[in-house]
Amino acid sequence: MPTLAHQQIHPHPHNKSAFAKHVILLLSTMMAGVLQASSATDQHYPIDVQSCDRIVTFDHAPKATVSNDVNLTEMMLALKLQDSMVGFTGVSGWKTLDPTLRNGIGELPELSPKYPSKEVLLGADADFYFAGWNYGMRVGGGVTPDTLDPLGIKVYELTESCIHIMDKPKVSMNDLYNDLLNLGRIFNVESRANTLVTGYKKELADFQAHLTPLPAPTKVFVYDSGEEQPFTSGRYGMPTALIEAAGGKNITDDVKKSWTQIGWESVIDRAPDVIVIVNYGDVTAQQKINFLRSNPAFSDIPAVKNNQFTVLEYVEATPGPRNIEAIKHLAKAFRAAL
Repeated sequence: MPTLAHQQIHPHPHNKSAFAKHVILLLSTMMAGVLQASSATDQHYPIDVQSCDRIVTFDHAPKATVSNDVNLTEMMLALKLQDSMVGFTGVSGWKTLDPTLRNGIGELPELSPKYPSKEVLLGADADFYFAGWNYGMRVGGGVTPDTLDPLGIKVYELTESCIHIMDKPKVSMNDLYNDLLNLGRIFNVESRANTLVTGYKKELADFQAHLTPLPAPTKVFVYDSGEEQPFTSGRYGMPTALIEAAGGKNITDDVKKSWTQIGWESVIDRAPDVIVIVNYGDVTAQQKINFLRSNPAFSDIPAVKNNQFTVLEYVEATPGPRNIEAIKHLAKAFRAAL
């Protein structure tokens, strides 16, 4: 006796017409969905996006993006844009690849351990480079918006870095929000970007509303690197915004640079209450602290005398998705220093 699996099932003649109508209706619905999605994309583009002192026109969403540096790459991941990327650059040459980043990027390759060349970007068939000045590009260097444009590679510049080529307002959290919202427009994921930024703003506002007020802003020095002269963050560097949001004041916020070298004399004279160590590279945070504590010239700095050091990872101290957590970390450190 044949099983059901061996029986041939023939539609009843009266059902053939209904079946055909059902298939046609299903295909029509699917085609309408495709056309609607295509129409929505067509209506979004072309768009003009402000990037530092340039207006960049996008006729479609980039399909082969390269991001430079760990913080910019994490912005791409926060917006779930991995599928629009062909790789990243500028991480392992200076920093240990963060486990969170490694998990997020999956199989995406690091195309260059430091700044990429034009040949690297062309070899990846890149159509978009998300970078910044001193974040993958140098003023007058071989890889800039002007040198990449003839190659069909559009560039969006990190807002914090614009100070290297133009005047801009003092750094604030809006620099980060602006980049995320602009990426949302570039990739036609504006709703996703708006949700992310709104969430960051609410998280920060809620945190600040419950913070214990400080009697006066904590005086803070950011120590990135350097022994002969310290490399630090000035008025236009993201740490200034993080410090202020946490209730402190960057002692170098009158220095009209983002990241720059200064003299140790000014650090001694300004007597910071807390020193923020930026952790990356071959010299560990503890080695930097040991250097500061062992130098007799620094012994009267309140932060050194009272052992008030706190550490931010590079990815926390530069513009990116971890900035809110960095503010919370700093706020706790400032209040512990009282």
